[in-house]
Amino acid sequence: MVPASACGVRQARNRLARPVQTSMRERQVPRGDGRLSHDLDPQRPGPQDACGVFGVWAPGEEVANLTYFGLYALQHRGQEAAGIAVSDGSGVVVYKDLGLVAQVFDEPTLASLRGHVAIGHARYSTTGASTWENAQPTLRSTKAGTTIALAHNGNLVNTAELQRDVLERGIDSDGATNDTSLVTMLLAGRPDLSVEAAALEVLPQLRGAFSFVFMDESTLYAARDPHGVRPLVLGRLERGWVVASETAALDIVGASVVREVEPGELIAIDADGLRSARFAAPEPKGCLFEYVYIARPDAHIAGRNVHAARVQIGRQLAKEHPVEADLVIPVPESGTPAAIGYAEASGITYGAGLVKNPYVGRTFIQPSQTLRQLGIRLKLNPLRENVRGKRLVVVDDSIVRGNTQRAIVRMLREAGALEVHVRISSPPVSWPCFYGIDFATRAELLANGLDNDGIRRSIGADTLGYVSLPGLIAATEQPKTRLCRACFDGEYPIELPAGNQIGKHLLEGIGRRVATAPPDAPHHATEELVATPGGATVHRP
Repeated sequence: MVPASACGVRQARNRLARPVQTSMRERQVPRGDGRLSHDLDPQRPGPQDACGVFGVWAPGEEVANLTYFGLYALQHRGQEAAGIAVSDGSGVVVYKDLGLVAQVFDEPTLASLRGHVAIGHARYSTTGASTWENAQPTLRSTKAGTTIALAHNGNLVNTAELQRDVLERGIDSDGATNDTSLVTMLLAGRPDLSVEAAALEVLPQLRGAFSFVFMDESTLYAARDPHGVRPLVLGRLERGWVVASETAALDIVGASVVREVEPGELIAIDADGLRSARFAAPEPKGCLFEYVYIARPDAHIAGRNVHAARVQIGRQLAKEHPVEADLVIPVPESGTPAAIGYAEASGITYGAGLVKNPYVGRTFIQPSQTLRQLGIRLKLNPLRENVRGKRLVVVDDSIVRGNTQRAIVRMLREAGALEVHVRISSPPVSWPCFYGIDFATRAELLANGLDNDGIRRSIGADTLGYVSLPGLIAATEQPKTRLCRACFDGEYPIELPAGNQIGKHLLEGIGRRVATAPPDAPHHATEELVATPGGATVHRP
């Protein structure tokens, strides 16, 4: 175990792993990558979740265990890596690795992580590749002797600008290539300020979506961007406080919901209690896609239960796109609440028509091309007795490329369905997200360039209906002005950088430029990695 006075990172990687801070203990455990794919083909993923963050300040409690269970409740938000940072007041230790929460942590590991404050992270990468260096929480020591650990849900859009700030300050890189590491470096790069004061100076410089939990040796911090794009909630334990991406994570650790962390708010929790400060005026623009797909159905966002919202979306779908049919079936699990609402409003019987294999994607072995050709059968299989001879309404949450829906329609017809009517509980996804959801590029989005009938023909359905944007917004019970709808209408509430210098692997590109450019080369003479509005990257000399 790393001594309490040390600042260290422990991991399960290999003997070549290099220390990130002052000490490290290695453990040789063979592991798979543990990725939980949403699609059959890992090379062509659908919309991937935002990350999950969790933080707890609770003297006398087993904070590492609480964080583990909190991350377990947030596993749906990120499956590439998991990590926990913990402090007993004299030092901060981080344990992180690639894989699912239950693969990264075991009882002996958790038992060794002792302290009164902890933060945790379940990662899906939106900036930076899926590597161990980019796993979170990030960790950084200051010259003043303080240690900062930070976990991030969201995505910044001025990453290149922040990287230049880091370089100009002469801060040494830790090898990571994500926006979270940049923020940690900037916080730690102000040794003359307290962590709280440094945060109030750094946070206003950030543009994009961020819900942060971070900590030093004694204090838990939480901050949310001025638009509140990604959710972040505050909860109360009997002997402490909790912050988490979703209310479901509070429920699992027995915390009561206090309120949401406000957009533009910084919270600090220590032995003196909870205090709050504003670093920016709030301009709420919560992510609309959280209601459609990302959040757990038992979560609450802005006071609205997500399951109830999805059921209402289904009712609205039935109003907007009625059809004569015999059975309403969901694409499990994300289509289930909306299918319930559709059946309720239409009077058509609700039933099961597709059975989901709950373990697909949890394998360490990627399917071969031969197995991949089996298509959706790796993930779903029809209940032939239920669908044979029936006119079906099939309810799903979204269409991105259309591969999944195309395969489902074909499979149901092969199982004997007479008609297949597809209903989607979101409007067409026509624009990429730069705020924390890794959609396909715009060129790959099926709704970009095809009208409704073209999409219907592409997936092979008899009819196709999307819920309208006003109908979706109404189901959230939030005003349109308080929601980010960019993936549906292309109206980005946070200004994107000039030249669209943005993208998941932007910092890898910047790193190459810095490494290869001569010391006296002007900035414009180096290669510039630029992302187009559609999300594809191009190299510009």
